[in-house]
Amino acid sequence: MMNPLDIASHADPPPPIVAETVRLHFPFPARAASLVPLAGDASNRRYYRLFLDDSPLPSVILMQLAEPEAFKASEEAIGTSAEPIDELPFINVHRHLSAAGITVPTLYWYDQARGLLYLEDFGDTSLLTACAKDIQHQRTWYPQAIDLLVHMQLHATHSLGHRCLALTRSFDISLFLWEFDHFLEYGIAARQGSPLATREEHRIREEFRKIVHWLASQPYVFTHRDYHSRNLMVSRGQIGVLDFQDALMGPPTYDLASLLRDSYIRLEEGIVDMLLDRYREQMMQSVSAEMQDRLLLADHEAFRRLFDFTSIQRNLKAVGRFVYIERVKHNPKFLADIPRTLAYVQNTLQKYSELHRLYELLRPYIPEWH
Repeated sequence: MMNPLDIASHADPPPPIVAETVRLHFPFPARAASLVPLAGDASNRRYYRLFLDDSPLPSVILMQLAEPEAFKASEEAIGTSAEPIDELPFINVHRHLSAAGITVPTLYWYDQARGLLYLEDFGDTSLLTACAKDIQHQRTWYPQAIDLLVHMQLHATHSLGHRCLALTRSFDISLFLWEFDHFLEYGIAARQGSPLATREEHRIREEFRKIVHWLASQPYVFTHRDYHSRNLMVSRGQIGVLDFQDALMGPPTYDLASLLRDSYIRLEEGIVDMLLDRYREQMMQSVSAEMQDRLLLADHEAFRRLFDFTSIQRNLKAVGRFVYIERVKHNPKFLADIPRTLAYVQNTLQKYSELHRLYELLRPYIPEWH
């Protein structure tokens, strides 16, 4: 029987309810043993490892929504869509990715009234923990992450027989600009303690708008949106995918930038080059000659430029998000990742002559670049 002492607070899932759910609704025999809170992510969701007795599985993961009906509004801004959100996006996108052959955690039960999801336990080994200390592990697991991304873009970009919310919304220009404004508001104004001068803000936004228009002109594919080392789990010899509920349509380099310019782990440039080549080669084997041209796959220099420009957008958004999480949610755990993330942006802005003006405009407001 579950021990109430294993539950962190009154806001946690009630032990009798959890025990009853396991007994009545699981697709296999099991008894609830203990519930252990797990370290949270940047969202308002809470996670627990539910240990089981008399079960073929030792544990499952219990995900608790902030509110049972909280799925009707995302914490992230999303692309414009006329489609109503009448189903939990996690479940909707989960169904789609499962149909596309992507390894996502099995959903054993969804207690909609209480906002509780009982999910397969992928363990504690993320791509980050598997690779952070050993470059050889990076050479083992990151190619698999690229292969998985290629598979996802090829097979999840189109409808698979049911309505997928991710296919109805996209990274339009307004969303790209919203994310950049998020950086200006928190990555600059909040960090320095005062807003930008209107004239300087206008100049910066005009330079960034040039990048955004190019990104928005690309062919779009299914985009996870947070395809990075903390959301990819190494489990039983393969990579499983988490945190996909905010998926949408976006440029093919967006998830590549999330993975290879990851705020949480820096890859050697030789490895980045190798992985980008692997991505291009696999995509070229799978799409038409016309699509190869549209995706810039055959032009190494043009594709690398698109990847680099995408990473600027992605990384600046991440910096704004990290400061937002610290200032608004009072969670400072991501502040340590800001210097690494800003270093990516600095290197890329200095690499291309057409980006030097944006670099000079931003530099006075970013202490790490002084």
